Amino acid sequence: MTLSRTTYRLVILLLILAGILLLRKPVFSQAITAAPTRFSVVIEGVAPGKGPDVLLIPGLASSRDVYAAEAKLLTAAYRLHLIQIAGFAGEPSGPNATGPILSPVVEQLHQYLVINHLQPIPVIGHSMGGLLALMLAQSHPEDVSKLLIVDTLPFYGLVFNPAATVENVAPQAQAMHDQFIATPNDQFAASSPTYTNRLVKDPEGQRLVTASSLASDRTVFANAMLEDLGTDLRPQLATIKTPMTLLYPYETAEGPADQVTTLYTTAYATKPNLKILRIDDSRHFIMYDQPAAFDKAVQTFLKP
Repeated sequence: MTLSRTTYRLVILLLILAGILLLRKPVFSQAITAAPTRFSVVIEGVAPGKGPDVLLIPGLASSRDVYAAEAKLLTAAYRLHLIQIAGFAGEPSGPNATGPILSPVVEQLHQYLVINHLQPIPVIGHSMGGLLALMLAQSHPEDVSKLLIVDTLPFYGLVFNPAATVENVAPQAQAMHDQFIATPNDQFAASSPTYTNRLVKDPEGQRLVTASSLASDRTVFANAMLEDLGTDLRPQLATIKTPMTLLYPYETAEGPADQVTTLYTTAYATKPNLKILRIDDSRHFIMYDQPAAFDKAVQTFLKP
């Protein structure tokens, strides 16, 4: 096998990144002043001041409940701020229905942390949520104490070509965006399980990933995907001093492990204070495919 298998997996990842549709009640909830409009927040865990706060950001077309199993393990000792982006997984689209999405979300995350006196806070981000976490650490370094980035590249254009730039990827990204929106609903629904099964091995995870994708606003989904493909944080990585742990998945079917590793290590070559951890026998949704390994990584990350 060659790196093309990895490249194919990551292209599919861009098309259908999803999470869980199920809703659940918070263990502990507190009213938030100046509620954000670009995302919603559910707070779970201990009361304010009784344990460390943690911010968790899901990925493209994902529900906050992608972190459901991990949240159950953390709520006894931590206060979790579980984000869900407007327009994803059944969340009303609000202002994300038109115009830019990523940068406005980052600015509202900053405002949320300032208003609620949460700076600096550990941030966990999966996929596009990892990109948002990196953007937050870059634009507001005082907001983030440390980062756990789960299968995120600083520039997803690298899946097309190691020498890719935002400019030369733009036509292909726009074509993907347009085709994504133009796909009839029945065709999209029929093809979604095939795509999502390439992102998660766990059967229940596959079902939930598909459900979340189908519940997302397709326009918001496509526009956020296009923005993701047009965002290259590599030039800023050297300035992001925030300590960071990167988790990435590996399956033997993808070929030699060093080829997969090179994709990530090269992309993050200039990032200081970086730890990289490979999670074996997993696809993109590590929290579903290897929950014990994911929990171990999270617990290690959160240790003082």
